[in-house]
Amino acid sequence: MGLDRSVLLGAIERLHAEMQTQFDVLNTADGKLGDGDLGITMTRGMEAITEVVDDLPEDLGLALLKCSQAFTKSSGSSYGTLMALAMMAIAKQIKGQTMIAPSELNGLVVVAREQIQTRGKAELGGKTVLDSLDAIVQRTSGKTDLEEIRAAATEAVDEALATFQGKPATMGRARMFGEKSMGLDDPGMLAMKFIVYAMAGKNV
Repeated sequence: MGLDRSVLLGAIERLHAEMQTQFDVLNTADGKLGDGDLGITMTRGMEAITEVVDDLPEDLGLALLKCSQAFTKSSGSSYGTLMALAMMAIAKQIKGQTMIAPSELNGLVVVAREQIQTRGKAELGGKTVLDSLDAIVQRTSGKTDLEEIRAAATEAVDEALATFQGKPATMGRARMFGEKSMGLDDPGMLAMKFIVYAMAGKNV
């Protein structure tokens, strides 16, 4: 089973609903280690994308590029910018394709991880969304069955959150909280959990 425009539209619909559901959760988590507006960023971003869904082409690269542009216009936050850049990098990778095989998904997450690491000037182990993406890459490597990939990805984001919760943040704004960040979920990692669950069609 491949992923086409209809699958993308379904994922957008689920992401939009999930970000609305987790609006307060993300704002609260971000309020402890940041500006307290991550829920706003993600909700506005998905609302902007839903406004262009009817115009998304069959070409998945061009469709994702349009999504990233809509997301960018909705938010100027650092997390929103990184998410848009990751989408843009993936869009470039798949331009011209109307179908994506499950076996390609791991490579696309690698593209997103590398883009965020480069543009965000982050390092693995810093307790950021980069660590969630890396966990997904490791857990989905070599898998070609879509359901196995979905299960592995959701397990990966859960494990990443659990692993880093007790560690101090050393990257981004959260690093200013130092030891106080221990015992708290990184907001960006938490958002990635909700993103992955929604894309996989699973309940949090």
